[in-house]
Amino acid sequence: MSNESLYIRHNQAYSAKLFGYAPEAFKAFGEFNKQALAAGKLSVKTKELIAVAVAHITGCPYCIEAHVGKAKDQNTSLEELVESIVVATAVNAHSVFYNAINALNAYNSSGAEEDLYPRSNLEKIEEIEKLNETQYTAFTGFVHSALQPGLLTGKEKILIALASAHITGNAYSIDIFARQAKEAGTSLEELSETILVATVLKAGSALAHRVNAQQAFDRE
Repeated sequence: MSNESLYIRHNQAYSAKLFGYAPEAFKAFGEFNKQALAAGKLSVKTKELIAVAVAHITGCPYCIEAHVGKAKDQNTSLEELVESIVVATAVNAHSVFYNAINALNAYNSSGAEEDLYPRSNLEKIEEIEKLNETQYTAFTGFVHSALQPGLLTGKEKILIALASAHITGNAYSIDIFARQAKEAGTSLEELSETILVATVLKAGSALAHRVNAQQAFDRE
C-alpha cells in the first residue's frame, strides 16, 4: 500500500480508530444503517441498487465498493448495476439542468422576488428550451432513455431517481420524481424506505471518509 494513497481499502485498523471517541453515536449510526438497508416494503436487492446508484453521486469509493459487493450477493447482474448508475447520472444532470430556471430568473430579475423556488418555476423550463432547442432535446432525450424500463422496471428506476434527487437536494427534481413515483404506484412506505436509503448513504459517505480524516490527522 502506497503511503501516498488517500484511499485505504479494507484497513480495519484505520476504520476502527475513531470509534472509541464517540462510541454511542457510531453504534447508533450502525443500527440506522442496518435498519435502512434491511428488507421491508422494498427488497434488499432494490435497496442495494439504490445504494450503488446514489453512491456514484456522493462519489464515495468505500460506499461503491461495499454496496456493489452487497448487490452482487443479492444476485444483481453488472448490467442491472449499470442501469442504476445511468439513472443516477441522469438525475444528477437533471438537478443541474433544472437550476437553469434560477439562472434565468436571476438574469432577468429586478431583485424584488422573495420566493426563489415557487412551484410555478417548473413551467419556465420551456423558456430554456427556446434558448437552445438542440441541447434541450438532447438532454431530455437522455433522461427519458435512462428512465425507460430495461432489466430494471420503470418503478425501480423511478425509486432510484427519487433517491438520487434527495442526494442532490434539488427541489425541482424531488418534486418531479416524487410525482412520477406516485404515478408508478409507489406507496408512502416504499417512498419512505427509498428516502432512508438515500439518507444513510449520504451520511455514510461522510462517515466512511473518517479514514481520510484520521490519515490527515496522523500525518507528520
